[in-house]
Amino acid sequence: MKSYIITVNGNAYDVQVEETGASSSAPAAAPAPKAAAPKKAAAAVGGTPINAPMRGTIVDVKVKVGDKVSNGTVVAVLEAMKMENDIVSDKEGTVAAILVNKGDAVETGAPVVTIG
Repeated sequence: MKSYIITVNGNAYDVQVEETGASSSAPAAAPAPKAAAPKKAAAAVGGTPINAPMRGTIVDVKVKVGDKVSNGTVVAVLEAMKMENDIVSDKEGTVAAILVNKGDAVETGAPVVTIG
């Protein structure tokens, strides 16, 4: 048996395939994709995390580290179900870290930025 890790919609599945010995003209399977490097944890960076409200793709990051933000400031834009959604700060402070990049897929509750 051969073992493969297949990622579908961000979820990794360990799949085992049994070889039957019959030859086939099917092309060889592509190598399994490498796992993405883990994002920095918000707690490790310090500050209060601003989390993604839903699963989607980051289409824009509106702040830089060191920017001052207030309650309601847009820190990033998330695309979900073909709609763009603003991710806003819920507190006043300074951006301590940006934990995502444009094009990143995020899950519900994933930290996007931290506010110190």
